[in-house]
Amino acid sequence: MTRQKSLDILISGKKQWNTWRQTYPDVQAFEPDLHEANLYKADLSGIDFYGADLTEANLREADLRNANLQETDLRHAHLQQADLSDANLHMARLHGAELRGAKLCRANLREADLSNADLRGADLSGADLTKAILTNAQFDGEQLLIKDAPGNIQDERSASALA
Repeated sequence: MTRQKSLDILISGKKQWNTWRQTYPDVQAFEPDLHEANLYKADLSGIDFYGADLTEANLREADLRNANLQETDLRHAHLQQADLSDANLHMARLHGAELRGAKLCRANLREADLSNADLRGADLSGADLTKAILTNAQFDGEQLLIKDAPGNIQDERSASALA
């Protein structure tokens, strides 16, 4: 599928996108290609991006509450100030993602790759980081909202750097 076709369907609306994803489940095998898509301030709450390619996408200030981002490729995506509250990011690839000031309240980040991600100022309250990869992730010195769940950090070097 071409990148433009995926973007055209998405631009037609969340309902059309989610209906298309459900109607054509075989498309999931081809990862909808939204590489470098400009979705700045987009209302994407409740959207199904399962397995999509959103590498280097501009999702600054986007509303992604309750979105399904499971196994989504968000490497080097721009998610500054995005609202990802209650989003499913299980096994998402967020390597090098810009998440400064993002809301990740109650997000499912189980087994997500957050290596080299910038999480300064991000709100991780209630987030599930079980087996998340946090190698070289950047955090604020006072931000340690993940301390509530000490067993949730896979990389001991990251855990000690946060303490």
